[in-house]
Amino acid sequence: MTTTLRLTESAFQRRVIDYAKLHGWRVHHGRTVNVAGRGHMTPLQGHRGFPDLALARGGVVILAELKQDGRYPEPEQRAWRDAIGQQWRLWRPENWDEIQEELR
Repeated sequence: MTTTLRLTESAFQRRVIDYAKLHGWRVHHGRTVNVAGRGHMTPLQGHRGFPDLALARGGVVILAELKQDGRYPEPEQRAWRDAIGQQWRLWRPENWDEIQEELR
């Protein structure tokens, strides 16, 4: 049974990160920064669109893109999905039960 949660994307992200850490996952997330006169940016080198979270535990790696209902991966994010393969996930608040099961 899926639990539907109404969360902002940042609140959903915090929930996933907290749950992953609770269950022994190493977590990486690149934060955006506010650059004066240029808005919010994520400093990076390489290709845009890398998944929101990198999770690792016991030799297992998950690269998860987090989206709200009705939002879909951008072309750059889909390119990463295609390159990553089976370790790539698209997680939404509505999938919380499945996310918990995978991270337990």
